[in-house]
Order: sequence, then structure tokens, then C-alpha cells
Amino acid sequence: MSIRICGVSRRFGAFQALSGVDLQVPSGSLTALLGPSGSGKTTLLRIIAGLESADSGRVLFDDRDVTDLAARERGVGFVFQHYVLFRHMTVAENIAFGLRVRKAPAFEVTSRVQELLHLVRLEGLGQRLPAELSGGQRQRVALARALAVRPQMLLLDEPFGALDARVRQELRGWLRRLHQEMHVTTVFVTHDQEEAFEMADQVVVMNQGRIEQTGSPQEVFDHPATSFVMDFLGNVNVFHGRVTAGRLEAGPLNMEYSGYTRDEPRNATAYVRPHELELDRQPGQGLLQATVLQLTPAGSLVRIRLLAEGYGVELNVDMVRERAEQLQLCCGERVSVRPKTARIFMPEPEYVI
Repeated sequence: MSIRICGVSRRFGAFQALSGVDLQVPSGSLTALLGPSGSGKTTLLRIIAGLESADSGRVLFDDRDVTDLAARERGVGFVFQHYVLFRHMTVAENIAFGLRVRKAPAFEVTSRVQELLHLVRLEGLGQRLPAELSGGQRQRVALARALAVRPQMLLLDEPFGALDARVRQELRGWLRRLHQEMHVTTVFVTHDQEEAFEMADQVVVMNQGRIEQTGSPQEVFDHPATSFVMDFLGNVNVFHGRVTAGRLEAGPLNMEYSGYTRDEPRNATAYVRPHELELDRQPGQGLLQATVLQLTPAGSLVRIRLLAEGYGVELNVDMVRERAEQLQLCCGERVSVRPKTARIFMPEPEYVI
């Protein structure tokens, strides 16, 4: 089942949570709503679920308008961040709760609970209480309970936010595999870009109640539509400057820029990701000179912090370990820096040079 959001707005007092949001969620996809706190992610998810009402706009499941339907009539499974399991019920009873409310036959309830215990890899734990489970196991029970009534879509609000890093990593892979088995249209909220990029088919980047960009993880990362998306998706080196007659001057950066060729100067901001900066021992024309402040091994990478003294700018560089060992860099050493690419943002669309 596909989801279509048409011009949805929602205000809470003076706070505009959503402003004319339009979104298409393809049937069977796994879509991440990604953004900082207060960007409108959870409000949008709750409006899709029917747990919040929109001030204006429509929500359609396939071509059916469900804007005025109550949550229980939408056929949606909802999973909260903090599990919300019934503490006095066993795992099996928690999973069966929705089926029993709907007065499903006993044999159907028993069969479905056993099927879901197998699906979420909790066989043999059906008679335990939630307090006897780990955080990751409790979250899987919450997912099984949401799936028990065979929802047409699954909505998850920061489902792994209360778990430690290792368990989050394990559950990401597990949920992705589960989705591939079931093909239920799934939308999940996260502020963790690594989580969104690892799990989702489609990433929706939100900011201040609006959608900044929608696309595949690769498309959003490689071709950010706005300066917010560029800045939000990982560490970047930011250079503020001006463009004039086809040339950018932004702090230490001075390079050709075909996106603006007029003689009238205009403000611009250049963004360079840490892995897009190259270092060399030899000075050269147009290269920036900087001093190594810190070298930090990080798995297969070495993270390098530099200071371009002439401009008072600190730079961050991610370099593969083999290249760092080849250069044999030391703190206090002078190096040359060259950007392989820079993304320039003005009121016009992005240009990559």
C-alpha cells in the first residue's frame, strides 16, 4: 500500500510543526523520515497513523482518502520508541493482545503468536515477562505485537533510540531483513543518518516542518539539494565567501565557478566533506597551506585536524590509513591541502565543481 501526503500542515499553538508537506511513499518501500529534533518527523508519522489530525491537507492510502478516519480504522501498526509493553502480560500475551481485542478465534491467536515468535527470533520466550527480556528483545516483541493484526503498513517512531549502540546495529540489520521478507510498507523516524542510510530505500530529510529533499540514500548524500541537507549529512568543512565573474573566493578557497558569471558579487557558501580534501607534503600553485593539529586513528581511516593559520580556519580531513602511513604525517607539520570537489550553495540550485 502506498502513502500519499498532500499539503499537510499542523500547528501547535505558536509552533508550526508542519508546513504544506507533500510526500509519496511507494508501496512496499522502507522510508526514513530523517532530521533534527523539532523538524516535524514524529508529527508527520502520527498524522499518517491517525494519532494526530492535520490542520489542512490530505492523507491517502493508495487512492483512498483516510484523512478523517480514526487510527483503529487505518490498518496501521505503530511501534513507539519505549516499547509500551504490558508489564503484567507475558510475551505471548502482549503479541496476542490486538488479536484478542478483535475477538479472533483462539486457534488463530495461538498460531499467529507462534508464527511471530519465530519471525522475530524469540522462540521459547513466549512465557517470559517483559522485565525478563533485554531491551533489544522487548523492541522485537513490540514489533511482533504491531504485526500481529497484519497491518497494511508499519510505522516506527525512533524504534532503536532507547538502545545502546551495539544492539541498535544488530536490530537495524534484523529489521531490514524482516522487511525484505514481509514487504510491508514501512515508515520510520530517526535523527541518526547512519541508521537511515543503512536501512532505507527512500530518505526524506526534514527541517523546520518542511521537506528539504527526498531520494535514495545515495542520491541524497551525493547530490544534496540544499545547504541544510549538505550540512546535516555528516561533517563538512564550511567556507563562507563570494562569487564574482565565474570565480569563488571563500576563505582559503579560490577557484573557478561556472554557476555564476556576472560581475556583481554575490554571497556563497562552499562545502567540502572531510574525505574530499587531499593532503600533500609538497606546496603548489593554488594549494592551501595548513598545520597538522591532531591525528586520530578511526578504523580504516585516520581523522586529521588542521589549522590554516592565514585564514584562522580549522579543517577536518578523513584519509585512508594506507595513505596516511605513506605520508607519515606528524603533529606540527606543514602540509598542502587541495579540495577534490566543492559544493556551492546560493539561492539558486547546487553546482558541483
